[in-house]
Amino acid sequence: MTTPDSDSLLAEQLLQLTRRVHRIQKRHLQQSGLGVTPAQARLLRTLAHCESPPRMADLAERLEVVPRAVTTLVDGLEASGKVRRMPDPTNRRVIRIELTEAGRTALRELRGARVSAAEEILDPLTDLERQVLGGLLDALVGGSSEGEQQPQPKQGRTC
Repeated sequence: MTTPDSDSLLAEQLLQLTRRVHRIQKRHLQQSGLGVTPAQARLLRTLAHCESPPRMADLAERLEVVPRAVTTLVDGLEASGKVRRMPDPTNRRVIRIELTEAGRTALRELRGARVSAAEEILDPLTDLERQVLGGLLDALVGGSSEGEQQPQPKQGRTC
């Protein structure tokens, strides 16, 4: 049985772990020398999971940020040649965002940086502890709180 104090302690531990994961991933990302911010890396990963090049509004919704933030991220990634803007073939007012070959290469390198970060974070755990943690994380990630909305795929969406 959990008590308010133990739940409070767990919440604090989760927040500390989240901060540590972000710090370590950021360091590994910087060491990769790709010149990509964590937010840009997230946008690249999102693009990689899209069936076809998405609209900026679709990316903003998927990333749960305002459209202006996506514009800034895309500007930086486009300047470094990792993405390109392209007109929608059916509606010339719509711009879609596409990964370039340089973007795909960067994604492969980013995966390596994420794996290195994960290895560093999980290093103190035994194989059994890693299995248990994986099961616990599955339970936590799969759950939803009251008031938390799970993203619903919309018709015609590309990602």
